[in-house]
Amino acid sequence: MRRAMALATQAEQQGEVPVGAVLVKDGEIIAEGWNQSIGLHDASAHAEMQAIRKAGQALENYRLLDTTLYVTLEPCPMCAGALLHSRVKRIVFGAPDLKAGAAGTVLNLFEHQAAYHYADVLQGLLEEECRSQLQAFFKRRRKEIKARKQAEKKEAGQGE
Repeated sequence: MRRAMALATQAEQQGEVPVGAVLVKDGEIIAEGWNQSIGLHDASAHAEMQAIRKAGQALENYRLLDTTLYVTLEPCPMCAGALLHSRVKRIVFGAPDLKAGAAGTVLNLFEHQAAYHYADVLQGLLEEECRSQLQAFFKRRRKEIKARKQAEKKEAGQGE
């Protein structure tokens, strides 16, 4: 999870929401990813999706059997669906996603009766650190947006 947090920092440095993911098989990292939706102009470029894509290439198989995904934020429905389709065996996440969590917080696609594959889900690994990383990002972003709006308002007032 510490490696996933480092990848989340990389995402943040690129102006992305700080989420990182690491996919492990037999104790070895086979793929990793971080949010890149903004930079790639791709709504599906979440950290988990990036890791799944790279792992498929590394293993030359879309089925990622006997793998574990470590991710700093609970997967959304899109990512949960991709994890199920790729047959990831275990998902370990840090912070719950109170708005879109699909691994037990808002809904649980991993235990849904329509799921044809089940995955073990462990939540709360380094939860406080993962949550703090995300909260600090959004607090700073809100502050930047407020400062920008104030500057625009001041600039507009000078132009009169």
